[in-house]
Amino acid sequence: MSYLATIQLEREPFSTSPDPKFFYRSNAHYAALNQMEIAIRLRKGLSLILGDVGTGKTTLSRALLQSFYQEDDYCFHLILDPYFKSEYQLLAHLTKIFGISPFFRSTIDHREAIEKYLYQKCVEEKKTVVLIIDEGQKLSQPQLEVLRTLLNYETNEYKMLQLVILAQMELLPRIKRIKNFMDRVSSKYILNNLDEYETGKMIDFRLRQAGYKGEKSLFSKEAVQKIYQYTQGYPRQVSLICHNATEILIAEDYEQITGEIIDKIIEKEKVWR
Repeated sequence: MSYLATIQLEREPFSTSPDPKFFYRSNAHYAALNQMEIAIRLRKGLSLILGDVGTGKTTLSRALLQSFYQEDDYCFHLILDPYFKSEYQLLAHLTKIFGISPFFRSTIDHREAIEKYLYQKCVEEKKTVVLIIDEGQKLSQPQLEVLRTLLNYETNEYKMLQLVILAQMELLPRIKRIKNFMDRVSSKYILNNLDEYETGKMIDFRLRQAGYKGEKSLFSKEAVQKIYQYTQGYPRQVSLICHNATEILIAEDYEQITGEIIDKIIEKEKVWR
């Protein structure tokens, strides 16, 4: 028997991996996801999602991909770590992930090839090309300029590249310094942390998604309050605390995770901070 089965779970409920099945759609996350989807379907160009570390941006990007599951008219491309040493490296990476095979010697060659690719896909084949960039705060000023230029490729009706950038808040002042960049943002949203109510709802949602069917909650109200007070509602931190709590619940054969258990976990966490 799986150790998770001892508390009526079919799988790990509090993994920090970006599994869209465990993506709790708070009011803020639902609004951000809805805005991005509409912008892509209307081919508006650039969507910008900002938020602090641990607010769920990466999982949000996976949920966005899932929203278009099995829709063949959309071509999605994902950059998880946009750290590039130069403008040329970024363009070379884009031609690679777009499947543009010939080798190009200059940035101009790459740009022309990308423009040709976008025209072929969007105009001739009637498809929508979407580029999602996670960890967008790693983009340098010159690389942001490259992306701004790519957003200039358009027909009379729509942008040929749909660009979604998810980044930490530090990106905002950098893009504000780029002339006309913010003017190209068709959809923008700042993800905030959860409130106490939504923190409890997220915990319950993840447990139910993991197969829990018990009538009694595995987390007491006091435990949820203490989790919220310590994490301030940041989803990643909530998941980490809850993961540790469920391990204790199983190992020490408790019936419920109490405020006392959470206090012990927090004291141990403080040693590492």
